Amino acid sequence: ANEWQKEHESYELKWASERDAEEYEKQLARERRESLNLRNAEGRRIRDNEHEMKRNDMNKEHESYELKWAGERDAEEYKKQLARERRESLALRNVEGVRIRDLEAQMKANDFHNEHESYELKWAGERDADEYKKQLARERRESFELRNAEGRHARDVEATMKANEWQKEHESYELKWASERDAEEYEKQLARERRE
Repeated sequence: ANEWQKEHESYELKWASERDAEEYEKQLARERRESLNLRNAEGRRIRDNEHEMKRNDMNKEHESYELKWAGERDAEEYKKQLARERRESLALRNVEGVRIRDLEAQMKANDFHNEHESYELKWAGERDADEYKKQLARERRESFELRNAEGRHARDVEATMKANEWQKEHESYELKWASERDAEEYEKQLARERRE
């Protein structure tokens, strides 16, 4: 009866160890799912940021073209105006020439201003892109540190489980050896009683 009980306890210890191992595997699966969900959410956020930056770049490029086209329309209208004025008054050519030069100087100044604004928009876009890259690098470092911490936690849990399994296995052997010693002592006692 004692041997059966000890064998039963040994099986109980083994089953408990198997249940612990199964629970540990379930825990690892849950942590992997949570890590995957976190990476998916991070990926969506990054894609949304990239889409927003591309949209901003397109808007800035469109504004730059709008400025260019407005300048071209102004120049075309100015040329038509000059033609009308030349037809209407040849006598005022000298005065008109001075006015034309002034207008041309103003247009050049406007073109220079528009070109400068276009470069300002471009540089602002490049600065935004650089800051976004730095932000991505920071987030990758933080994600890497989080994964390292999770890995250390998983290894600690696994080491604890292995230690528990070794202790349970050692206790099982201790029970077995104690049972064998008890049986051996009982046989010696019977032999002494038969001799007496």
